[in-house]
Amino acid sequence: MSMKPKHFDHVFKNFESAISEKYDCGRICAPLNGGEPVCCTADNAIPVVEKSEWKLLKKRTDLWRKYKPVDAASRKIVEELADTTCAIECKGAAHCERHNRTMACRAFPFFPYFTKEGDLVGLAYYWIFEDRCWVISNLQIVEQTYIDEFLASYKYVFKRDEADEDAMKDQSAAMRRVFSRWNRPIPLIAPDGSFKKVLPKSGGKIVDAKIEDFEPHENFSSDKKYRKAIKEWGGKAKGKTLSPDWSEKEWWKNP
Repeated sequence: MSMKPKHFDHVFKNFESAISEKYDCGRICAPLNGGEPVCCTADNAIPVVEKSEWKLLKKRTDLWRKYKPVDAASRKIVEELADTTCAIECKGAAHCERHNRTMACRAFPFFPYFTKEGDLVGLAYYWIFEDRCWVISNLQIVEQTYIDEFLASYKYVFKRDEADEDAMKDQSAAMRRVFSRWNRPIPLIAPDGSFKKVLPKSGGKIVDAKIEDFEPHENFSSDKKYRKAIKEWGGKAKGKTLSPDWSEKEWWKNP
């Protein structure tokens, strides 16, 4: 069995919550990415969707279009995609239609974490984005409604797509290998919103954790280091802070 457009329609209707209603995380990462949130540009990660999801999106909106490779590396990625998937890209954060985001957009920066035994135990993150994604350094902002919808949606998908479940198990195993090499625990958000950590070089042992156990990435450890990182990424650092006025709307109009 595989995911059909009607199944993705179900996911879209039941996975709508933001990671946080209070914090607009894109406001912090955008200065590190030319004014666009990290998860909203194909320069950081080319969005790959099931062709059935793409079929649904085309009927719902003109927000998305087929992705056109811009160099040899992106051409290679597109050429190596499975026959059931395709690469797409959106018009950007300023044009976002939240109800028409892909499932990957809704889930970013998280993926469902599986133990070595094959049990789904919570949310882990795509570690390659640690230096650019503020959420990864602030897991305490993730709200319970989001966690519930995330896990319910992936369980719904896994019942219909074993290949997707296998891919997430492989991703979990890769994270264990990488973090063991780094001698770092893997931060996890459990289904009840509490924190766990996978101990390095332990065979995947999971223990209770506190948010204080997870240090923020250097770029998000202080305003000084944040502004330094913005400059290094070619952005405008003046006045930028990790504690902005979160009530300000349409911040992208003044990057």
